[in-house]
Amino acid sequence: MKRYLLAFVYTGLVVLANPTLADVDAASALREGDMKKMNFHSVPKAVGTSQFTGFDQKPLSLADYQLSLADYQGKWVLLNFWATWCAPCRKEMPMLSELQTELGGENFEVVTIATGRNPPSAMQKFFNEIRVTNLPLHRDPKSLLAREMGVLGLPITVIINPEGQEVGRLQGDAEWSSDSAKAMLRALIGEE
Repeated sequence: MKRYLLAFVYTGLVVLANPTLADVDAASALREGDMKKMNFHSVPKAVGTSQFTGFDQKPLSLADYQLSLADYQGKWVLLNFWATWCAPCRKEMPMLSELQTELGGENFEVVTIATGRNPPSAMQKFFNEIRVTNLPLHRDPKSLLAREMGVLGLPITVIINPEGQEVGRLQGDAEWSSDSAKAMLRALIGEE
């Protein structure tokens, strides 16, 4: 009995010391439907450090998002790797746009990075055709960041905590406009 009490107290102290773990546990418990494909890590992982570019060709890195750019500093980030030729990406991108509209703000941001050969004109055409106007057109033309982060197929969606660490990953497309997806993300960002 004493051992269980000590384990309970220790777990409580860990959660109080690192509220992100509690957020991830709460979000994990809410996974239903497509969101069951979301794999939350038991320990956060480092994100890639390779540079990618903005649509304007300005070099960026994930560290920039978490540390430098005021728009993303200290936020939960849903990072989606996609490509213009990817049919599942075409299906899920409007749902990611809807998530950004509904949840984006002070605590959360959807960030998209086209990996591989995706000419800027094709990227813009892709977004125009599916009527997405609120997501960034970032590029990883040589797939350096994608390879570094173990992106083997598309789409891949990674959840990054406010400390800039990967806490979860979903391979393949998903119903990001589902109640389950929104409940899971709200639990992460503290908007239950």
